[in-house]
Amino acid sequence: MPIALLALAIAAFGIGTTEFVMMGLLPDVASDLHVSIPDAGGYISLYALGVVIGAPVLTILGMRMRRKTMLLSMLVLFTAGNLCSAFAPTHALLLGARFVSGLPHGAFFGVGAVVAAGLVKQDKRAQAISMMFIGLTVANIVGVPVGTLLGQALGWRWAFGMVAVIGVVALAAVAALVPRQPKPTDVSLRGELRAFRRPQVWLAFAVVVFGFAATFSFYSYIKPVLTDVTGYTPTAVTVLLSLFGAGMTVGTAVGGRLADRAPMRTLYAFLTALAAALTLFVFTSHSMVLAPVTVFLIGATGFAAIPSIQARILDQAREAPALGSASIQSTFNIANSLGAYLGGVVIAAGMGLTAPSWVGALLALTGLGFALVSGWLDRRPLRSEVVASHRADRQDAEAEVR
Repeated sequence: MPIALLALAIAAFGIGTTEFVMMGLLPDVASDLHVSIPDAGGYISLYALGVVIGAPVLTILGMRMRRKTMLLSMLVLFTAGNLCSAFAPTHALLLGARFVSGLPHGAFFGVGAVVAAGLVKQDKRAQAISMMFIGLTVANIVGVPVGTLLGQALGWRWAFGMVAVIGVVALAAVAALVPRQPKPTDVSLRGELRAFRRPQVWLAFAVVVFGFAATFSFYSYIKPVLTDVTGYTPTAVTVLLSLFGAGMTVGTAVGGRLADRAPMRTLYAFLTALAAALTLFVFTSHSMVLAPVTVFLIGATGFAAIPSIQARILDQAREAPALGSASIQSTFNIANSLGAYLGGVVIAAGMGLTAPSWVGALLALTGLGFALVSGWLDRRPLRSEVVASHRADRQDAEAEVR
C-alpha cells in the first residue's frame, strides 16, 4: 500500500476522534458552560448536521479543484473548527464551532476515497479505501479514550486542542505524501447529479441507512447495557469500548481484502453476520465473559462492509465518484441518528435495555434485503443479453427456413 494512505489515515484518525470524543466529555462540557445535558447533546447533533450538509455542498463547490487541494482545504477547515471548539467561551459559540467541525467530514472522506482508490491498481481499490478508514476505527481505540482522559484531567478544551494538533499533523502529512492530482476537466453540476438517476446509487444509500443503523442502535446504548445488565463498572466499560474499536479496525481491514475479490458477496456475508451477532448479544449480554466477545464481533461485522459499499458507490456513481462517496458519509450520519432513535423508542416502550439489539438485527436484515435487490439488478442486464441472443438466433433460424 502506498505511503500516501498513511497521511489519509492520520486525517481520518483526527476526524474520528473529534466526532466521538464529545460523547465522553458531555457532562464536563455541560457543567463548565452551565447548560443541561439535553442541551449539551446539541454538540453531537450539530456536528452530525454539519456532516450531512457539508458532504454534498462542499464537494460540489470544490468539484473543479484538484483533489489534493480539496483535501488540504478540508483539513484547514477541520483544524479551524476544532480550535474554535477549544476556545469557544459560550454554549452558542461551541454549537457553531461543532457545526463547522462537521462540515469537512464527509467531503474529506468522499474525495479521500477517490484519491485512495486511484493510488493502487483496480483489484486493490477496496483495500486501499479500508486503509484510510482504519484511521477512523483506530480513533475509537486510542484517540477517543485518550481525549476523554485528557479532557477529564486537564479540562475538556484540551481534548479539542489535541484534535487541532492532529489536524495540523494530518495537513503536513497530506501535503508531503499525497501525490499531486490532475485538475478535473469537463465537470459540471448537471453531470455530477446525473449519476444519482441510477437506482443502484439509491440502493447503496439504502443499504447504508438500514445496514449501519443496525450497529448504531446497539452502540448508542452499549454503556447502560454493560453496566446495568452485564454488571461491569463504568471504568471497565471504557476499556470494553476499546474492544468495539478493535473489532471495527479488524473488520475494516479484513473487509477491504475480501471486497476486492467479491464485493457483493462480502456485503451479503457481513450484513448477515451482523444480524446474527446482534441477536446473539441479547443472550450473551448477561455474561461477563461472553459479552465482551460479542461486542468485538459486532464491531468487526458492523464495519467490515464499509470498503465494499465505498467501492460500490465509486462504480455506480462513476461520473461523480467524489460526490457519491461524500454522500455516503451523510448517509452514515442519517443511519447513526435512525439507529439511536429506534433504539430509544423500544427502551422507552419498556422492552428493556437489550431491545435495541433486536432492532439492530432487523435493520441489518433490511439492509441485506436492499443489497440483494441491488445484486439482482447487477445480473439483470446479463439475462437480457441472453434473451436477446436467443431471439436473434431464432430469427436467423426462421430466415433460413424461409
